[in-house]
Amino acid sequence: MQVQNSDTGDADLLKGDAAERSGMPERRTGLHGWLDGIRSTRTGALTLKIVFGVIGTVMVVAGLIMVPFPGPGWAVVFAGLAVLAVEFHWARRVLEFGKRTLHAWMEWYKKQGWLVRVVVLVVTVAAAAVIVYFGLRTLGFDAIAFVRGHI
Repeated sequence: MQVQNSDTGDADLLKGDAAERSGMPERRTGLHGWLDGIRSTRTGALTLKIVFGVIGTVMVVAGLIMVPFPGPGWAVVFAGLAVLAVEFHWARRVLEFGKRTLHAWMEWYKKQGWLVRVVVLVVTVAAAAVIVYFGLRTLGFDAIAFVRGHI
């Protein structure tokens, strides 16, 4: 056992040997390492929970508001859940449940014949059209009267 050139004698070498025998994993690098560094203090851990909680909640609420309208409503909900899942285990479970449900729906849809696929498509388009129509009516624009006036 070679002694390192240090004021501490062979303590550095002994610590190095102990670290090699340790079952502890090495420190993570990149974003995970940075987040681990912030979580290493109570204040940092609480700050991360608050920041990720607020951002994720805003995204989920905004996505739920967008769901009835054409656009990326569900994608924003899932993205918000992914942000929440960084700090909250319950959000990770909800996100996994949502992914499993979406996957099951898509597998069921793929197995259906063309008639069922067309019916699902027509119902989806009709629902989107009704939602857009009533959304425009709420804003004071009557699409049906507009189309009648230009025909």
